[in-house]
Amino acid sequence: MPTIERSFNRGSGDLRPVKITTGVNAYAEGSVMVEFGGTKVLVTASVEESVPAWLKGKGQGWITSEYGMLPRATHTRSKRERDKLSGRTHEIQRLIGRALRTCIDLGRVGERTIMVDCDVIQADGGTRTASITGGYVALALAMKKLAATQAWNKTPIIEQVAAVSVGLKNGEVLVDLDYKEDSSCEVDMNFVMTASGLFVEIQGTAEHKPFSQGDMQKMTASAMEALAKLHQIQKDALL
Repeated sequence: MPTIERSFNRGSGDLRPVKITTGVNAYAEGSVMVEFGGTKVLVTASVEESVPAWLKGKGQGWITSEYGMLPRATHTRSKRERDKLSGRTHEIQRLIGRALRTCIDLGRVGERTIMVDCDVIQADGGTRTASITGGYVALALAMKKLAATQAWNKTPIIEQVAAVSVGLKNGEVLVDLDYKEDSSCEVDMNFVMTASGLFVEIQGTAEHKPFSQGDMQKMTASAMEALAKLHQIQKDALL
């Protein structure tokens, strides 16, 4: 039993209630509302018939992302990032784009850009991991729709990807951190992983004190268990 009281009366290795609702936008090629407990992110995937200048003529597509938080997504109102994005926003956008590019054959997409927009409606920790997890489903839906219009026999999706946060608090590994946990953990990590068991990215910071190789192994094992559950939730959402 965990020694730390957690939201939703869950154990140390348990996810918050996760819900992925598809088809929430009537116009986007792929769209979902992804919820990790109190964190809610609207994700849309839009197919554009062009690529960045540096890719023109190369016969392959591109996936990129934009991420933002609505003004009252947090406890206090924040200003919209209109003219200049914060370093945090840039970092998250790039992470989402990198993660989603691992799961698709860009050569089969042709010279098209898939823009994945992640708008945080309500934030309670784990917005970037929720965006990646929901982003995969929105992308898969968009590729399924594109495949139908192009008469492809299958979509260009070659892999499934999801993400989860893990922390270390008082020596105990906690999975899927809410805001309170994220701001108080000694170690904060994000794991991005494919359904085939391959790591896409691992981000980790010792917020208060360094951690050992044993701690790293325990956090990795807990993340992998949670990600297996998230991959199944993604599959169920796409049925």
